[in-house]
Parts: sequence; C-alpha cells; structure tokens
Amino acid sequence: MNRQRDGFVIKVPGSSANLGPGFDSLGMAVSKYVTFIVHYAEEWKFTSVPPLAIHHEDNMLLKVCKELEVLWGIKAPPAHVLTLSDIPLARGLGSSAAAIVGAIEIMNVLCNKQLCPDEKLQLAARFEGHADNVAASLYGGLVVSTQQDGKWEYIKLPADDVELVAVVPAFEAKTVETRELLPKNLDFTTAVNGSSHANVMLAAFIQKDWKLVGKMMESDVFHEPYRQKLFPEYQQLKQVANLAGAFGVTISGAGPTVICFCEVGKGRAVAKKVAASFPEHKVEVLQVSKHGSEVHSNHLCQASSI
Repeated sequence: MNRQRDGFVIKVPGSSANLGPGFDSLGMAVSKYVTFIVHYAEEWKFTSVPPLAIHHEDNMLLKVCKELEVLWGIKAPPAHVLTLSDIPLARGLGSSAAAIVGAIEIMNVLCNKQLCPDEKLQLAARFEGHADNVAASLYGGLVVSTQQDGKWEYIKLPADDVELVAVVPAFEAKTVETRELLPKNLDFTTAVNGSSHANVMLAAFIQKDWKLVGKMMESDVFHEPYRQKLFPEYQQLKQVANLAGAFGVTISGAGPTVICFCEVGKGRAVAKKVAASFPEHKVEVLQVSKHGSEVHSNHLCQASSI
C-alpha cells in the first residue's frame, strides 16, 4: 500500500537566559536555530545533522514526544524527524529548550491539538523545569517569566537596537553540574538587592538606557559570582569587551558561553577585538531573534511507504 502525505518544517531559535540578575526568569531569543524537517513514516525515526545521537537533545525529542502521548492519551502517527542545528550543545544557548519546544510543536501538528501559545509554554516549562529559555524560543525577543500557583506567567518586551557578541568556548558545561556551583540559600538582604538589580535592568532595557542596563547586568548576586570559574578569563574578557564598546557582559544561561551586549552597529568592532584577544574561543555576532518557533508546511517533504 502506498501512502503520501505532506510533511512540515519547524524552526526554533536558541536563547540566552538570565542576562545577569534575571536568574531563571529572563530569556532572550538569539539568531541560532534548530530546524526540524518532519514527514510521516511507518515508524519513528530521528536523525540529525550534525549527528547528535550521543547527546541529550536527540533523546529529549523522543522523550517529550512519548510523554505527550501519555499525557494526552493519544497515539501520534509516527514520523521521521531530521534535525538541522547550529545551536552549540551544552554551551548555555538553549539547545535543550529548543529541542523541547520543537518536540511540542511536532506533536501539536501530528496530533492536531491546535495548542495556543500559552498552552505550549506550560508544557515546555513542565519539561524544562523553568520557563526562561523555552519562553524565549517560543515567543522570540526578550521574555520575562515567573511561576505562580502552578502556572507560568510571562511578558514579552521589545529588545530592539541590541546586538550580541557570543564568546563560545570549545568545552561544554552541563546545566545540572553548573547548578551544583550555586549556594542553597541567600540571605534576605542579598536577595532583595539582587531582585532590585533585575527590576532596574528591565526598566533600563525599556528606556534603552544601555549604560544602566550594563551596570545592573554586571551586578548579579544570584549565579555569576559562583559560575565565573567556568570561564577562567571572564574578568579579562569583560574588560576587553567593555573597552571595545560593549555596554554589558554576562554569562549566557548556565555557561560557559559569554554574551557581550552592544548597541546596534557596534557588535562587529567588539567581536573583532575580543576575537583578537581570545583566539582560542569562537566569537560571533548574533542578533535578537524577534520571532519564536515557526511551523511551515512543506509540500516538497513527502514520504512514500509500501
């Protein structure tokens, strides 16, 4: 028996979380993407370019798809999923979150669930454990999120006139391991101080007061003081980037990638200076991805089975 059905394509941006003091609540979508090319098949199959079989993200796709079948009480039609990604793995640029969002989008189409954006976020945060990266990948731009009474709330803010210089080391850092570097508790005064830094930073973002954004970004007390050891040259990098024109430098998510925030038009000069000073790391200019995950029909993506 022959069967042909149109496939579909899903594109999900990577993300940078925390932005300094916004620990586990701020996420910004970045112009690194994972694309899933999906077509109906006789059995489930996942392939990746470059090959990801030994990595967490490949298993995450299958895990989320299968768990959603159980959650929804539905058996999804099997599909072949080809993953194309330029998001570096285990570098703090949201590769796992993008995989989770991609899996939800895949199952949403296969099972004809017609989920609204908020429903997608609740599911994605359930699998990720928090919403910062997944919210950015779902909605694009700069997203602020929090959980209250078992539900994730979010606000998307404009993030125009900003360029990002990503400094990506060759070594990986697993989120589970980097969380072990963090203290179990902070004293009340320190926590209040850290929270106020995040509040002012967001207000400065809205007002485009880049100098104040950078000052608050580099005053984090929640995670950066403990994770700096992931990047031994972190302080030197901050100095070089700031002198070259960056207004703020921060560890991206759990690290080890470092993001240098610049006004539009200054990213290339900052990247050139940083690359010259730290040739052992990959340095590239990124943009804020204004759009989140996208699903497109693909009439060229058809599968034939006998």
